[in-house]
Amino acid sequence: MSKPLEVVNAVLDAGFEGLGPLCSATGLADEYLADARYANHEARIDSLIHWETGKLFTTGFLSGLGGLLTLPVSLPAGLGVSWAVQARLVGAIARIHGHDVEEDRVRTLTLLAIVGDIGKEVVKQAGIEVSQQLGMRALEAVPKHALSSINRAVGFRLVSKASQKGVVNLSKVVPLAGGLVGGAVDALACRAVGATARRLFSPGPVSVPVPGMSPG
Repeated sequence: MSKPLEVVNAVLDAGFEGLGPLCSATGLADEYLADARYANHEARIDSLIHWETGKLFTTGFLSGLGGLLTLPVSLPAGLGVSWAVQARLVGAIARIHGHDVEEDRVRTLTLLAIVGDIGKEVVKQAGIEVSQQLGMRALEAVPKHALSSINRAVGFRLVSKASQKGVVNLSKVVPLAGGLVGGAVDALACRAVGATARRLFSPGPVSVPVPGMSPG
């Protein structure tokens, strides 16, 4: 198995199974599914993204988990954990929509949610044509070996991203506020990943209100 594929599998396993004090993605989703206060799944996902990104903004949250994830390549402290926490969020969103986090397509879409806008590019580079919106339905006919190719391509992207000095040394740019800077970046990244996961796993069109605007 290639190193990039080992990286993404380690990230997914840690996120889906739980890391340290964090429960599994399935356990997290089931907490929201059992809560009758939410009117529907979209309300659950709104709350889920809000609370999970709030955790990441807390200074030292990821650093406290930093020693709990072992990866086959050397990555900056906390970066692999950040991806694992994002994977946990995406897995919970998939579970809320009724998907099994052990399903190959769910694992692949989770990785595509983590890499964000370049997801379609990664899919095309793997030789797969997606004529419709990327999501569970679009990957129905994709064979398992092709999904592995996508996962490997995402792994290359993540390892490459980790090697960029701008990512690795971000907290050193503003040393006095390094924790807050890192926390804010992690939170923003997690929120973006959550929004992408909402789109990828939604069974249909999703209407998301724009902050600051009242319903029409």
